[in-house]
Amino acid sequence: MLRVAVVGSGPSGVYTAQALVQQSLVPDVHVDVLDRLPAPYGLVRYGVAPDHEKIKSLQNNLRAVLEDERIGFIGNVEIGVRGIAPARLLELYHAVVYCVGAAKDRRLGLPGEDLPGSFSATDFVSWYSAHPDARAGGFVLGARSAVVIGVGNVAVDVTRILARGAAELRPTDVPDDVLGALARSRVREVHMVGRRGPSQAKFTTKELRELGSLPDAGIGVEPSDLALDPGYADPSELPAVHRRNVEVVRGWAAAGEDASRAQARGIRLRFFLRPVELLAEDGRVAAVRFERTVPDGSGGVRGTGSYEEIEAQLVLRAVGYRGVPLDGLPFDADRGTVPHEAGRVLREGSPSPGEYVAGWIKRGPTGVIGTNRPCAKETVTSLLADAAALSARPIRGEPLAVLRESGLRPVQWPGWLAIEEAEAALGRSLGRRSVKIPDWAGLLRAAGADDAPRVPAA
Repeated sequence: MLRVAVVGSGPSGVYTAQALVQQSLVPDVHVDVLDRLPAPYGLVRYGVAPDHEKIKSLQNNLRAVLEDERIGFIGNVEIGVRGIAPARLLELYHAVVYCVGAAKDRRLGLPGEDLPGSFSATDFVSWYSAHPDARAGGFVLGARSAVVIGVGNVAVDVTRILARGAAELRPTDVPDDVLGALARSRVREVHMVGRRGPSQAKFTTKELRELGSLPDAGIGVEPSDLALDPGYADPSELPAVHRRNVEVVRGWAAAGEDASRAQARGIRLRFFLRPVELLAEDGRVAAVRFERTVPDGSGGVRGTGSYEEIEAQLVLRAVGYRGVPLDGLPFDADRGTVPHEAGRVLREGSPSPGEYVAGWIKRGPTGVIGTNRPCAKETVTSLLADAAALSARPIRGEPLAVLRESGLRPVQWPGWLAIEEAEAALGRSLGRRSVKIPDWAGLLRAAGADDAPRVPAA
């Protein structure tokens, strides 16, 4: 038998496990999917917005894979100095595939970035997604005006949640305290701002269109921003997704600015503005100063020396993610990834026997959920090519026993099912559908592992 550990139970990890058990070259394979959290599915559970039920339904596909008898789920397991070291893990399995994602936000590196009222978009997403590591105290949405810096799908998500009414989110699995905060929200304007134009923005057309269909929020664009984008005037030569994005924005521009004034909240899309400073008043963020940019003729932008300030008592930075080092694994700090060759981890330039990577920690935070399939397949192909040598290596210990001896309290699949039932019961008690348990203590208690020692994430 070839025993493989996959670290990470998001799409990249589950697709890796699926590819391993479905191949026919090595028929006798068992895969344990490990996760730091007691709940599986990674960003599908803790990153996809609650009102995106179609995307969240991907959990059903991931669930079908994890229920395969050749695959085991082992949650609540840290890898590194606070749990089990990669070197020890490699003694328990013939191979280990790390699918740990990119957990850190990119920073802007601007004056005032750390002012009260300025947050990463991931902080906000973790809060409304009930991630157990979400910032203490949540969010009190007392701001009148919010600025979201970035024009990717994460920026669109947080903009939409800020502009959406709490009643519309009640049928979802968001915690009651999040619904309460959104119901009390004083936010009336949300500005989503990008340094380039609509023809270069990273959002997908489906996400973008949703901003214009919110029942209690209007949307407006600035004609002077759009005039700077050559692709906006003539989108015929643009790639299809960018052309569709431009067509959506053109429709909003044709509808006129007044469409955003009659609603409870207004969304303003701004382009060709580069943030240069977050400005304070009474010790909190009060505005963002932007420099006007223009296309540089080479696909980028250059500053013009002209500046504009947008009022904001809440700023959410959505400018991308970055991988973080994992104790005991090599790390390329410039790329934010683990060095690899076709998925094989490289140590000092040479493949490290039995160690592999897939997903964002392999390729960087690029692509959509489906991109993880070919990425996982490449890694699994490399692993299978090495299988004869890997399976000849002796296994030193039974994984669950060693994890427990290390002071960990693994949560297996029945524990996760118990969490699901507890969340369904919580929803029933609130007159709602299933509602997520938002804290470590509650999750571990529901899983029957509440005596597990917990070390907060770094």
